[in-house]
Amino acid sequence: MNDLAISLDTVWMLLAAMLVFWMQPGFALCEAGFTQGKNTVNILMKNFVDFMLGSLLFFFVGFGFMFGSDGAGFIGAPNWGDLSFYKGDLPVEGFLIFQTVFCATSATIVSGAMAERTKFSMYMIYSAFISLIIYPVEGHWTWGGGWLADLGFHDFAGSAIVHSVGGVLALIGAIALGPRRGKYGKDGKSRAIPGHSLSLAALGVFILWLGWFGFNPGSQLAASGEVNRLAISHVFLTTNLAAAAGGAATLFLTWIKYGKPSLSMMLNGVLAGLVGITAGCDLVSPWGAVIIGTICGIVLVFAIEFFDHKLHIDDPVGASSVHGVCGILGTLMTGLLATDGGLFYGGGWHLLGIQSLGILVIDCWAAVCGFLLFFGIKKFAGLRVEARVEDEGLDIYEHGESCYN
Repeated sequence: MNDLAISLDTVWMLLAAMLVFWMQPGFALCEAGFTQGKNTVNILMKNFVDFMLGSLLFFFVGFGFMFGSDGAGFIGAPNWGDLSFYKGDLPVEGFLIFQTVFCATSATIVSGAMAERTKFSMYMIYSAFISLIIYPVEGHWTWGGGWLADLGFHDFAGSAIVHSVGGVLALIGAIALGPRRGKYGKDGKSRAIPGHSLSLAALGVFILWLGWFGFNPGSQLAASGEVNRLAISHVFLTTNLAAAAGGAATLFLTWIKYGKPSLSMMLNGVLAGLVGITAGCDLVSPWGAVIIGTICGIVLVFAIEFFDHKLHIDDPVGASSVHGVCGILGTLMTGLLATDGGLFYGGGWHLLGIQSLGILVIDCWAAVCGFLLFFGIKKFAGLRVEARVEDEGLDIYEHGESCYN
């Protein structure tokens, strides 16, 4: 019976890994749809690079940094491709591939915010650095059994560890690059640069929604036994409710605010709900999931406006708001709405305090690393393409081919 249970848990983990991998084309299509057609090859290429480099670097070094033992809880020892150090009930190869797809997700979030103006060669450098250092180190603090895990920090599937880190890096990268040419007029007003295909963007979001059913329930890492069966079923439900609530909240808010229900904004509202629920999907009730999704869907609209209109930070796909802001919100609301230990359920301030500390140090780590990385590349190698390349499209100049011939 024990062998049968381990076999079932292994198959569930690998199936979940397949679903999370399926999020990669979801991100690719979503980002491509939200940007101009002349840069589509560049967007698609970057999403492949994230997964290819991430798979190799995480296998060779990052897995050890994240799950190896260091005795201090800050960073594990590099494994140099040797997986024998890891001891667990499930096959280490399966656990590695499950963690690899999470690592790739964190890296690919950044590409959308820096789209349409980044040198491809420089993109490869910072994508590799995210998979090699930034993600594994803060992952070791939490999922790797490091110091935040010892304090009781809770991030079931990665609102903080994956999404807020990707969102903060996206924000720093967009600041380092500066806005796209023509994005802001001489009067300082933001000008819309429409994406070339909302059909692609919508398909990408549907794919991401599907992939999230591996991202969140798969993080249970088990399906055998009554406890695990109930856990993954509960997480499926809370994940779906938060996504639906996030999309609906954004739909109705844009309808009221702009006079028309915005599809592009609603698509990001769905993602906002998914990002927000990811930290506490196992601990909050179904109604708590609806609340988290609704709040994230509403805050998203104002966050996008704030970054764009007030700060003049050009984020073509809204990654800083979706993943950064809503990742932070979801992590904090876990401390409020967790049925076991949440402030609103009589648990006091302890869990909320730990969640606040955790998201603060994780995002400060991402911000400092992102600042050194992006501004270092900008100073010594150049981060942005030339004006002519940006005007005529990165596809031809950077890759020698066009997506639409």
